[in-house]
Amino acid sequence: MPIATVNPATGETLKTYDALGEEEIERRLAIADAAYRSHRTTTFAERALRMNRAADLLDEDQQDIARVMTTEMGKPIKQARAEAAKCAKAMRWYAEHAEGLLADEEPAERDVKDSGASWALVRYRPLGPVLAVMPWNFPMWQVVRFAAPALMAGNVGLLKHASNVPQTALYLEDLLRRAGFAEGCFQTLLIGSGAVERVLRDPRVKAATLTGSEPAGRSVAAIAGDEVKKTVLELGGSDPFIVMPSAELDRAAEVAVTARVQNNGQSCIAAKRFIVHTDVFDAFAERFAAGMAALKVGDPMEEETDIGPLSTEQGRAGLEELVEDAVGAGAQVLCGGERPDRPGWFYPPTVLAGITPRMRIHQEEAFGPVATLYRVADLDEAVAVANDTPFGLSSNVWTHNGVELDRFVQDLEAGGVYVNGMTASHPAFPFGGVKRSGYGRELSEHGIREFCNITTVWHGA
Repeated sequence: MPIATVNPATGETLKTYDALGEEEIERRLAIADAAYRSHRTTTFAERALRMNRAADLLDEDQQDIARVMTTEMGKPIKQARAEAAKCAKAMRWYAEHAEGLLADEEPAERDVKDSGASWALVRYRPLGPVLAVMPWNFPMWQVVRFAAPALMAGNVGLLKHASNVPQTALYLEDLLRRAGFAEGCFQTLLIGSGAVERVLRDPRVKAATLTGSEPAGRSVAAIAGDEVKKTVLELGGSDPFIVMPSAELDRAAEVAVTARVQNNGQSCIAAKRFIVHTDVFDAFAERFAAGMAALKVGDPMEEETDIGPLSTEQGRAGLEELVEDAVGAGAQVLCGGERPDRPGWFYPPTVLAGITPRMRIHQEEAFGPVATLYRVADLDEAVAVANDTPFGLSSNVWTHNGVELDRFVQDLEAGGVYVNGMTASHPAFPFGGVKRSGYGRELSEHGIREFCNITTVWHGA
């Protein structure tokens, strides 16, 4: 895939970039290694000053960088602005909290004495340069939720971004440099996927994080495993959205629409499978399909647009194949389902009912504004259908029944359970999944500690 900005609303190639050669990659790795040796000695106060400055600059640049993101991957402009604002918020959160999250920990006095020590502590120390392989769907947020904690912990970052968002990737490097981080603390590597292995195997690179597809995650994990290097993976998702009879149905249907089509439906944590108790299925399906059908598909630069184009022509083709397979196997189309006759890679909000296990969409992630509806008879069936997927990123549950809630929290196989609301990431809460959705956590204290050397310091009596 060429490294280029291709406007998905028109299909027009706007700007192309040459991939870095071997000599330049080597130079960048040397710069990162040198930067780490210096950056790791800076104080939390110094890092926080720069991170807060980055947040201020990002706020100033919000409208311009939002237009870049929308041009590169097609999200509605209002969502692009919100993404930039969220990134600034996360930068400020880690600037404020990193020192406390990584403060020395003192074991219980009885355990210290039992170990034969006069004193002991646990200290969080940085690892070194960390490679981040990031996707195009949230081209800024995915990077910042890694970069802010990594830099605040004393690590440095090497970004291999998706090849269709090069301008956003270069902006992030420039932003952090303008904020005062030294040269090499954060670098964007314009390289293809074929060059990732060379960078990851370099001994100066100590760890890697990847958000993306399952095949990409397997590849990075295999290389890192061979090199015995730490990885954090956030891969696909096919999140359930469960609606029980006690739910506030109007509100659940309204939120369901947003939960499915956020970011043009191209989100790992978007609700994709809507599992509805038979007692409220028909009423929910009617409200949900009507809400999906009412969304405006159009130019993502226009404020009133709800759904822009999918990011790539290949992505739309793959989504169409899933829908056609399901319809061919008997699924009912409640709305959408047909590509519009217009330039760009648009696909309408679509709701499919009557899903069965023999349909590909039952097991594969639909990365676009396509929702699947399941009718279930009771709580047990709701849990069984929700867990009948290779993924386990997050989940959404709508109920006011305490017994049902306890059961969902206990038995849903996912990294998150969001009750009477939709899944959303926040700097204070850990984010990540289980099963084929990956491992490790981002955000919160768990995320910042993933790329730390957790060091026991023991002093004899």
